[in-house]
Amino acid sequence: MKKRNLIIYWAATAMLAFGMAASGVAQVAHSKDMLDLVVPLGYPTYFLYIIGVWKILGVIAILLPGFKLVKEWAYAGFFFLMTGALISHLASGDYSVKGLIGPFFQICFIILSWYYRPISRKIISVN
Repeated sequence: MKKRNLIIYWAATAMLAFGMAASGVAQVAHSKDMLDLVVPLGYPTYFLYIIGVWKILGVIAILLPGFKLVKEWAYAGFFFLMTGALISHLASGDYSVKGLIGPFFQICFIILSWYYRPISRKIISVN
């Protein structure tokens, strides 16, 4: 059971890290695909710099050992960011696969990675 959980954790974490890092770099670089995806939602283009940098920093926090509290904040930030992205696309009437599939699967990877993370990466309550 423990080995299965570790495999699930690393698979979900790898997919989460890859997706967040790739989209973060694309956002910081203001790639055409990213602009085409975000600008119709009504967000200013400078918003891409902000979320892109935070995504890259969040990936570093999740992958590095230690820093348990920072990891919790990174998971929370990713969850809020991806649920916000999903809701933004739905609320703006963008029901395209391109606009919905990325945030949906990233939410799944965030939840799986957080839930199955090893004890060494969790904050343990003393109480």
